[in-house]
Amino acid sequence: MVNSDDQDLLDIEPDALRAAEFMQARDLLKAMEGRRIVAARLGETRIEIETDDGAVYYFYGFMGEDKPRERG
Repeated sequence: MVNSDDQDLLDIEPDALRAAEFMQARDLLKAMEGRRIVAARLGETRIEIETDDGAVYYFYGFMGEDKPRERG
């Protein structure tokens, strides 16, 4: 059963979600410039990166994957 609030979640375009997550990840990586990574943890749904200033950045796994195309 889907209530009216959940219907909006079903209407999300996967490509738009990937594009938004890509932009967010790019901004996070830019914020990490000049910092040293001291720990990285792989969780069920996200990757956690900790930097030398104690900040923790989260990257989620629904961004997609790009593989080189096979030639032939």
